[in-house]
Amino acid sequence: MLCVLALLSAIAPLATDMYLPGLPLMTESLNTSAPSVQLTLTTFMAGLGIGQLVVGPLSDGLGRRRLLIGATVVTTLAAMACALAPTVETLITARLFQGLSGGAAIVLARACIADRARGDSAARLFSIMMIIGGVAPVVAPLLGGALLGPVGWRGIFWVLTAAGVAMFAGVLILVPETLPPENRHGGGLTALVRNLHYVVGNRVYLGYAFTFMFGFVALFSYISASPFVVQNVLGLSPGQFSMVFAVNAAGMVSSAIVNTRLVGTFHARQLLRFGVTLLLAAGVVLLLAATTIDTPSWWAILIPLFVSVSSIGFVMGNATALAQGEVTKASGTGSALLGAGQFGLAAVVSPLVGIAGPDSAVPMAVAIPSAGAVAMLSLLVLTRRTHTS
Repeated sequence: MLCVLALLSAIAPLATDMYLPGLPLMTESLNTSAPSVQLTLTTFMAGLGIGQLVVGPLSDGLGRRRLLIGATVVTTLAAMACALAPTVETLITARLFQGLSGGAAIVLARACIADRARGDSAARLFSIMMIIGGVAPVVAPLLGGALLGPVGWRGIFWVLTAAGVAMFAGVLILVPETLPPENRHGGGLTALVRNLHYVVGNRVYLGYAFTFMFGFVALFSYISASPFVVQNVLGLSPGQFSMVFAVNAAGMVSSAIVNTRLVGTFHARQLLRFGVTLLLAAGVVLLLAATTIDTPSWWAILIPLFVSVSSIGFVMGNATALAQGEVTKASGTGSALLGAGQFGLAAVVSPLVGIAGPDSAVPMAVAIPSAGAVAMLSLLVLTRRTHTS
Protein backbone atom coordinates (compact mmCIF):
# COMPACT_ATOMS: atom_id res chain seq x y z
CA MET A 1 0.00 0.00 0.00
CA LEU A 2 2.81 2.39 0.90
CA CYS A 3 4.57 1.71 -2.42
CA VAL A 4 1.35 2.44 -4.31
CA LEU A 5 0.85 5.70 -2.42
CA ALA A 6 4.48 6.65 -3.10
CA LEU A 7 3.95 6.00 -6.82
CA LEU A 8 0.89 8.25 -6.70
CA SER A 9 3.06 10.99 -5.17
CA ALA A 10 5.78 10.40 -7.76
CA ILE A 11 3.50 10.85 -10.79
CA ALA A 12 4.04 14.62 -10.77
CA PRO A 13 7.85 14.54 -11.21
CA LEU A 14 7.53 11.64 -13.66
CA ALA A 15 4.98 13.49 -15.80
CA THR A 16 7.00 16.71 -15.54
CA ASP A 17 10.57 15.58 -16.12
CA MET A 18 10.26 12.58 -18.44
CA TYR A 19 9.03 14.52 -21.46
CA LEU A 20 11.28 17.59 -21.07
CA PRO A 21 14.07 16.19 -23.30
CA GLY A 22 11.49 15.90 -26.09
CA LEU A 23 10.26 19.52 -26.09
CA PRO A 24 12.27 20.55 -29.19
CA LEU A 25 11.00 17.49 -31.12
CA MET A 26 7.44 18.22 -30.01
CA THR A 27 7.71 21.74 -31.40
CA GLU A 28 8.72 20.36 -34.80
CA SER A 29 6.31 17.41 -34.79
CA LEU A 30 3.25 19.51 -33.92
CA ASN A 31 4.32 22.37 -36.20
CA THR A 32 4.09 24.94 -33.43
CA SER A 33 6.22 27.39 -31.44
CA ALA A 34 8.40 26.81 -28.37
CA PRO A 35 6.19 29.04 -26.12
CA SER A 36 3.14 26.99 -27.12
CA VAL A 37 4.85 23.73 -26.20
CA GLN A 38 6.05 25.26 -22.92
CA LEU A 39 2.40 25.92 -22.09
CA THR A 40 2.03 22.17 -21.68
CA LEU A 41 4.25 22.46 -18.59
CA THR A 42 2.46 25.57 -17.30
CA THR A 43 -1.00 24.03 -17.55
CA PHE A 44 0.23 20.82 -15.91
CA MET A 45 1.63 22.74 -12.92
CA ALA A 46 -1.58 24.78 -12.66
CA GLY A 47 -3.58 21.56 -12.69
CA LEU A 48 -1.44 20.11 -9.89
CA GLY A 49 -2.32 23.01 -7.61
CA ILE A 50 -6.02 23.18 -8.54
CA GLY A 51 -6.47 19.42 -8.30
CA GLN A 52 -5.15 19.36 -4.75
CA LEU A 53 -7.26 22.31 -3.63
CA VAL A 54 -10.47 20.80 -5.03
CA VAL A 55 -10.08 17.09 -4.30
CA GLY A 56 -8.48 17.35 -0.85
CA PRO A 57 -11.45 19.03 0.88
CA LEU A 58 -13.87 16.97 -1.23
CA SER A 59 -12.34 13.74 0.07
CA ASP A 60 -13.09 14.73 3.68
CA GLY A 61 -16.76 14.26 2.83
CA LEU A 62 -16.68 11.50 0.21
CA GLY A 63 -13.79 9.36 1.42
CA ARG A 64 -10.47 8.63 -0.30
CA ARG A 65 -10.79 5.37 -2.27
CA ARG A 66 -13.42 6.33 -4.85
CA LEU A 67 -11.65 9.57 -5.63
CA LEU A 68 -8.30 7.76 -5.87
CA ILE A 69 -9.73 5.32 -8.38
CA GLY A 70 -11.20 8.20 -10.38
CA ALA A 71 -7.93 10.13 -10.28
CA THR A 72 -5.90 7.18 -11.59
CA VAL A 73 -8.41 6.60 -14.40
CA VAL A 74 -8.22 10.25 -15.48
CA THR A 75 -4.42 10.23 -15.21
CA THR A 76 -4.26 7.19 -17.50
CA LEU A 77 -6.69 8.61 -20.06
CA ALA A 78 -4.95 12.01 -20.04
CA ALA A 79 -1.54 10.41 -20.68
CA MET A 80 -3.08 8.45 -23.54
CA ALA A 81 -4.58 11.66 -24.97
CA CYS A 82 -1.13 13.29 -24.79
CA ALA A 83 0.39 10.39 -26.72
CA LEU A 84 -2.26 10.67 -29.43
CA ALA A 85 -2.53 14.50 -29.53
CA PRO A 86 -2.75 15.73 -33.15
CA THR A 87 -2.26 19.40 -32.23
CA VAL A 88 -0.56 21.42 -29.51
CA GLU A 89 -3.97 22.67 -28.32
CA THR A 90 -5.07 19.09 -27.68
CA LEU A 91 -1.81 18.40 -25.88
CA ILE A 92 -2.20 21.48 -23.66
CA THR A 93 -5.74 20.42 -22.71
CA ALA A 94 -4.67 16.84 -21.99
CA ARG A 95 -1.79 18.08 -19.84
CA LEU A 96 -4.21 20.19 -17.80
CA PHE A 97 -6.29 17.11 -17.00
CA GLN A 98 -3.11 15.14 -16.30
CA GLY A 99 -2.14 17.82 -13.78
CA LEU A 100 -5.58 17.93 -12.16
CA SER A 101 -5.65 14.16 -11.66
CA GLY A 102 -1.99 14.08 -10.62
CA GLY A 103 -2.68 16.72 -7.98
CA ALA A 104 -5.64 14.68 -6.75
CA ALA A 105 -3.42 11.59 -6.48
CA ILE A 106 -0.79 13.47 -4.45
CA VAL A 107 -3.22 14.98 -1.96
CA LEU A 108 -5.14 11.72 -1.49
CA ALA A 109 -1.96 9.70 -0.94
CA ARG A 110 -0.93 12.03 1.90
CA ALA A 111 -4.44 11.99 3.37
CA CYS A 112 -4.54 8.17 3.37
CA ILE A 113 -1.42 8.02 5.54
CA ALA A 114 -2.72 10.79 7.82
CA ASP A 115 -5.92 8.76 8.29
CA ARG A 116 -4.00 5.69 9.44
CA ALA A 117 -1.01 7.01 11.41
CA ARG A 118 -0.16 9.70 13.96
CA GLY A 119 2.95 11.25 15.46
CA ASP A 120 6.25 9.43 15.06
CA SER A 121 4.62 6.57 13.15
CA ALA A 122 3.28 9.03 10.57
CA ALA A 123 6.67 10.76 10.37
CA ARG A 124 8.32 7.43 9.61
CA LEU A 125 5.76 6.57 6.91
CA PHE A 126 6.00 9.99 5.25
CA SER A 127 9.79 9.68 5.26
CA ILE A 128 9.56 6.26 3.59
CA MET A 129 7.23 7.76 0.98
CA MET A 130 9.78 10.50 0.43
CA ILE A 131 12.53 7.92 -0.10
CA ILE A 132 10.50 6.09 -2.75
CA GLY A 133 9.15 9.26 -4.32
CA GLY A 134 12.54 10.98 -4.13
CA VAL A 135 13.97 8.61 -6.72
CA ALA A 136 11.47 9.80 -9.35
CA PRO A 137 12.93 13.29 -10.02
CA VAL A 138 16.38 11.73 -10.51
CA VAL A 139 15.30 8.81 -12.69
CA ALA A 140 12.68 10.69 -14.76
CA PRO A 141 14.95 12.91 -16.91
CA LEU A 142 17.44 10.08 -17.41
CA LEU A 143 14.64 7.69 -18.39
CA GLY A 144 13.07 10.30 -20.67
CA GLY A 145 16.38 10.94 -22.41
CA ALA A 146 16.97 7.22 -22.87
CA LEU A 147 13.48 6.62 -24.28
CA LEU A 148 13.37 9.64 -26.58
CA GLY A 149 15.54 8.09 -29.29
CA PRO A 150 13.90 4.64 -29.50
CA VAL A 151 10.22 5.59 -28.96
CA GLY A 152 10.00 9.37 -29.47
CA TRP A 153 8.11 11.88 -27.35
CA ARG A 154 4.79 10.12 -27.94
CA GLY A 155 6.30 6.90 -26.64
CA ILE A 156 7.20 8.68 -23.39
CA PHE A 157 3.52 9.46 -22.85
CA TRP A 158 2.68 5.81 -23.56
CA VAL A 159 5.08 4.90 -20.75
CA LEU A 160 3.20 7.35 -18.50
CA THR A 161 -0.03 5.68 -19.63
CA ALA A 162 1.38 2.35 -18.44
CA ALA A 163 2.31 3.97 -15.12
CA GLY A 164 -1.29 5.16 -14.82
CA VAL A 165 -2.56 1.62 -15.40
CA ALA A 166 -0.17 0.36 -12.70
CA MET A 167 -1.44 3.02 -10.27
CA PHE A 168 -5.07 2.12 -11.03
CA ALA A 169 -4.39 -1.58 -10.43
CA GLY A 170 -2.44 -0.83 -7.26
CA VAL A 171 -5.22 1.32 -5.80
CA LEU A 172 -7.87 -1.21 -6.77
CA ILE A 173 -6.03 -4.15 -5.19
CA LEU A 174 -3.97 -2.71 -2.32
CA VAL A 175 -5.47 0.56 -1.08
CA PRO A 176 -8.60 0.24 1.09
CA GLU A 177 -10.82 3.10 2.21
CA THR A 178 -8.93 4.83 5.02
CA LEU A 179 -11.60 7.34 6.09
CA PRO A 180 -14.55 5.58 7.74
CA PRO A 181 -18.05 7.07 7.20
CA GLU A 182 -18.35 8.20 10.82
CA ASN A 183 -15.30 10.45 10.38
CA ARG A 184 -16.53 12.12 7.21
CA HIS A 185 -18.03 15.59 6.96
CA GLY A 186 -21.17 16.48 5.06
CA GLY A 187 -20.69 17.76 1.54
CA GLY A 188 -21.49 21.18 0.16
CA LEU A 189 -20.01 24.63 0.36
CA THR A 190 -20.78 25.00 4.06
CA ALA A 191 -18.72 21.93 4.96
CA LEU A 192 -15.88 23.10 2.72
CA VAL A 193 -15.78 26.52 4.39
CA ARG A 194 -15.98 24.89 7.83
CA ASN A 195 -13.05 22.59 7.05
CA LEU A 196 -10.95 25.43 5.66
CA HIS A 197 -11.66 27.54 8.74
CA TYR A 198 -10.76 24.61 10.99
CA VAL A 199 -7.43 24.04 9.22
CA VAL A 200 -6.37 27.65 8.62
CA GLY A 201 -7.41 28.59 12.14
CA ASN A 202 -4.95 26.10 13.63
CA ARG A 203 -1.82 28.12 14.31
CA VAL A 204 0.36 25.08 14.99
CA TYR A 205 -0.70 23.47 11.70
CA LEU A 206 0.26 26.67 9.87
CA GLY A 207 3.66 26.66 11.56
CA TYR A 208 4.46 23.15 10.41
CA ALA A 209 2.87 23.81 7.00
CA PHE A 210 5.06 26.88 6.38
CA THR A 211 8.10 24.88 7.51
CA PHE A 212 7.20 22.21 4.94
CA MET A 213 6.49 24.73 2.17
CA PHE A 214 9.66 26.76 2.61
CA GLY A 215 11.74 23.61 2.94
CA PHE A 216 10.43 22.73 -0.51
CA VAL A 217 11.14 26.28 -1.71
CA ALA A 218 14.79 25.76 -0.77
CA LEU A 219 14.84 22.45 -2.65
CA PHE A 220 13.13 23.89 -5.72
CA SER A 221 15.51 26.86 -5.74
CA TYR A 222 18.32 24.35 -6.09
CA ILE A 223 16.50 22.31 -8.76
CA SER A 224 15.72 25.40 -10.86
CA ALA A 225 19.11 27.08 -10.64
CA SER A 226 21.61 24.23 -10.33
CA PRO A 227 21.91 23.42 -14.08
CA PHE A 228 23.13 26.98 -14.72
CA VAL A 229 25.22 27.29 -11.55
CA VAL A 230 27.00 23.96 -11.98
CA GLN A 231 27.66 24.32 -15.71
CA ASN A 232 27.93 28.09 -16.34
CA VAL A 233 29.41 29.28 -13.03
CA LEU A 234 31.52 26.28 -12.01
CA GLY A 235 32.32 25.20 -15.57
CA LEU A 236 31.37 21.53 -15.20
CA SER A 237 30.10 19.49 -18.14
CA PRO A 238 26.51 18.25 -18.57
CA GLY A 239 27.68 14.77 -17.62
CA GLN A 240 29.33 16.10 -14.48
CA PHE A 241 26.16 18.03 -13.65
CA SER A 242 24.19 14.77 -13.86
CA MET A 243 26.62 13.25 -11.37
CA VAL A 244 26.29 16.23 -9.02
CA PHE A 245 22.50 16.03 -9.26
CA ALA A 246 22.56 12.29 -8.54
CA VAL A 247 24.91 12.70 -5.55
CA ASN A 248 22.72 15.42 -4.02
CA ALA A 249 19.60 13.31 -4.57
CA ALA A 250 21.35 10.38 -2.90
CA GLY A 251 22.19 12.65 0.04
CA MET A 252 18.54 13.66 0.44
CA VAL A 253 17.29 10.08 0.20
CA SER A 254 19.99 8.89 2.64
CA SER A 255 19.03 11.51 5.21
CA ALA A 256 15.39 10.47 4.86
CA ILE A 257 16.44 6.85 5.54
CA VAL A 258 18.38 7.98 8.62
CA ASN A 259 15.32 9.94 9.71
CA THR A 260 13.12 6.83 9.57
CA ARG A 261 15.62 5.03 11.83
CA LEU A 262 15.79 7.90 14.34
CA VAL A 263 12.05 8.58 14.59
CA GLY A 264 10.99 6.98 17.86
CA THR A 265 14.38 7.49 19.48
CA PHE A 266 13.89 11.22 18.90
CA HIS A 267 10.62 13.09 18.53
CA ALA A 268 9.69 14.10 14.98
CA ARG A 269 9.78 17.76 16.03
CA GLN A 270 13.37 17.43 17.26
CA LEU A 271 14.43 15.86 13.97
CA LEU A 272 12.58 18.58 12.07
CA ARG A 273 14.33 21.28 14.05
CA PHE A 274 17.68 19.63 13.34
CA GLY A 275 16.91 19.52 9.61
CA VAL A 276 15.86 23.16 9.44
CA THR A 277 18.94 24.23 11.45
CA LEU A 278 21.17 22.28 9.06
CA LEU A 279 19.42 23.84 6.05
CA LEU A 280 19.83 27.36 7.39
CA ALA A 281 23.48 26.91 8.43
CA ALA A 282 24.52 25.34 5.12
CA GLY A 283 22.58 28.00 3.23
CA VAL A 284 24.45 30.78 5.04
CA VAL A 285 27.81 29.14 4.17
CA LEU A 286 26.66 28.89 0.54
CA LEU A 287 25.68 32.57 0.53
CA LEU A 288 29.05 33.62 1.92
CA ALA A 289 30.88 31.54 -0.69
CA ALA A 290 28.82 32.98 -3.55
CA THR A 291 29.09 36.62 -2.47
CA THR A 292 32.57 36.96 -0.94
CA ILE A 293 34.70 34.85 -3.31
CA ASP A 294 35.27 36.38 -6.75
CA THR A 295 35.72 33.03 -8.47
CA PRO A 296 34.46 30.34 -6.10
CA SER A 297 35.90 26.87 -6.51
CA TRP A 298 33.57 23.95 -7.07
CA TRP A 299 33.92 22.64 -3.50
CA ALA A 300 33.05 26.04 -1.96
CA ILE A 301 29.65 25.85 -3.68
CA LEU A 302 28.94 22.14 -3.99
CA ILE A 303 29.71 21.08 -0.40
CA PRO A 304 27.26 23.49 1.32
CA LEU A 305 24.80 22.80 -1.51
CA PHE A 306 25.01 19.06 -0.79
CA VAL A 307 24.39 19.66 2.93
CA SER A 308 21.45 21.99 2.14
CA VAL A 309 19.78 19.43 -0.15
CA SER A 310 20.50 16.54 2.22
CA SER A 311 18.87 18.41 5.13
CA ILE A 312 15.54 18.27 3.28
CA GLY A 313 15.36 14.57 4.17
CA PHE A 314 14.82 15.61 7.79
CA VAL A 315 12.32 18.35 6.92
CA MET A 316 9.65 17.17 4.49
CA GLY A 317 8.45 13.93 6.11
CA ASN A 318 8.49 15.25 9.69
CA ALA A 319 6.84 18.57 8.81
CA THR A 320 4.11 16.77 6.84
CA ALA A 321 3.38 14.34 9.68
CA LEU A 322 3.31 17.05 12.34
CA ALA A 323 1.11 19.35 10.25
CA GLN A 324 -1.35 16.59 9.35
CA GLY A 325 -1.43 15.46 12.97
CA GLU A 326 -2.84 18.85 13.96
CA VAL A 327 -5.88 18.63 11.63
CA THR A 328 -6.99 15.01 11.89
CA LYS A 329 -10.66 15.99 11.45
CA ALA A 330 -9.94 17.36 7.95
CA SER A 331 -6.84 15.55 6.70
CA GLY A 332 -7.79 16.01 3.05
CA THR A 333 -8.11 19.77 3.42
CA GLY A 334 -4.86 19.96 5.38
CA SER A 335 -3.06 17.93 2.72
CA ALA A 336 -4.55 20.11 -0.03
CA LEU A 337 -3.23 23.32 1.51
CA LEU A 338 0.20 21.75 1.96
CA GLY A 339 0.35 20.77 -1.70
CA ALA A 340 -1.11 23.99 -3.09
CA GLY A 341 1.31 26.08 -1.05
CA GLN A 342 4.21 23.82 -2.00
CA PHE A 343 3.72 24.11 -5.76
CA GLY A 344 2.44 27.69 -5.67
CA LEU A 345 5.54 28.99 -3.91
CA ALA A 346 7.77 26.86 -6.15
CA ALA A 347 6.18 28.44 -9.23
CA VAL A 348 6.96 31.91 -7.85
CA VAL A 349 10.54 31.08 -6.88
CA SER A 350 11.50 29.36 -10.15
CA PRO A 351 11.91 32.55 -12.23
CA LEU A 352 13.41 34.51 -9.31
CA VAL A 353 16.49 32.29 -8.97
CA GLY A 354 17.44 33.22 -12.53
CA ILE A 355 16.92 36.94 -12.09
CA ALA A 356 20.65 37.74 -12.27
CA GLY A 357 21.14 35.70 -15.44
CA PRO A 358 22.54 32.22 -16.13
CA ASP A 359 26.08 33.13 -14.98
CA SER A 360 25.44 33.96 -11.32
CA ALA A 361 25.03 31.72 -8.28
CA VAL A 362 23.93 34.59 -6.03
CA PRO A 363 20.11 34.35 -6.46
CA MET A 364 20.15 30.63 -5.57
CA ALA A 365 22.56 31.32 -2.70
CA VAL A 366 20.16 33.99 -1.39
CA ALA A 367 16.99 31.93 -1.89
CA ILE A 368 18.12 28.82 0.02
CA PRO A 369 19.07 30.44 3.37
CA SER A 370 16.11 32.85 3.07
CA ALA A 371 13.74 29.90 2.75
CA GLY A 372 15.55 28.23 5.64
CA ALA A 373 15.14 31.34 7.79
CA VAL A 374 11.38 31.52 7.11
CA ALA A 375 11.06 27.81 7.86
CA MET A 376 12.93 28.27 11.15
CA LEU A 377 10.82 31.26 12.20
CA SER A 378 7.63 29.38 11.36
CA LEU A 379 8.75 26.39 13.40
CA LEU A 380 9.92 28.35 16.45
CA VAL A 381 7.24 31.05 16.56
CA LEU A 382 4.00 29.46 15.34
CA THR A 383 4.39 26.09 17.09
CA ARG A 384 6.06 27.14 20.34
CA ARG A 385 2.99 27.00 22.60
CA THR A 386 2.27 23.33 21.88
CA HIS A 387 5.74 21.79 22.12
CA THR A 388 8.63 22.44 24.44
CA SER A 389 11.04 19.80 23.10
